[in-house]
Amino acid sequence: MNSITALIADDEPLLREALRGMLAKAWPELQVVAEARNGREAVELFEAHRPRICFLDVHMPGVNGVEAARAIRAADRSAILVFVTAFDQYAVAAFDQGALDYVVKPVEPARLAETVQRLQERLQTPAAAEPAPNAEALLAQIAAHLQRGGSPQPYLQWIKASVGQMLKVIPVDEISFLRSDEKYTLVVWTEGEALIRTPLKELIDQLDPEQFQQVHRSVVVNLRAIAHVTRGPNETADIHLKNRPEVLPVSRSYLHLFKQM
Repeated sequence: MNSITALIADDEPLLREALRGMLAKAWPELQVVAEARNGREAVELFEAHRPRICFLDVHMPGVNGVEAARAIRAADRSAILVFVTAFDQYAVAAFDQGALDYVVKPVEPARLAETVQRLQERLQTPAAAEPAPNAEALLAQIAAHLQRGGSPQPYLQWIKASVGQMLKVIPVDEISFLRSDEKYTLVVWTEGEALIRTPLKELIDQLDPEQFQQVHRSVVVNLRAIAHVTRGPNETADIHLKNRPEVLPVSRSYLHLFKQM
């Protein structure tokens, strides 16, 4: 297995780098010959390099990972596909049928090691190197599901941020609040904070409204992180948090959220 090659496709550079690093530790002999930023590029790089294994992020802009997989399978049915998914339970249930492999974001070394072991076993058995016959049907089924926008878990579960040289994966439940900071968003949790490039107005639509509420034009708070709210002058209020020292302003437009106090 000294000449086994792979392609990684993910629209987030830090996640591509993290997966490459974990693969280098779990499977030193594997050669990552190409990295794609989207599904279209993944197909082009597959045609150019013909890697044996493709690690494809399911949710990529434009051509998603499942659409790219179908194109790759059309070009070479012997290509081995591994999907990287942000815990779309529908997709995971389909992959668990055994025709395709997957790892869940954030990728854990132990789970990746299991995938590597399965891949190595398949490669040692030439007759089993090609995916099961129902792989095509599963890809079509998952692609249709994604096109409908269906997902049992529509809201963000993690936010990924660069903290120094480290990629930090922050569970959304642990976030205390988010604050707009010019072109960036400040993400604050109990043990730290980080800036991300995603604007606050884009994040709001991805957060569960039962848990996160905008309380100011520049602030969104995790309702579970609130210790108490105190009224201020001129129909304003201040939010005091359980595990952070910051006091967050509630503007007049959002005071109705706390009218019962």
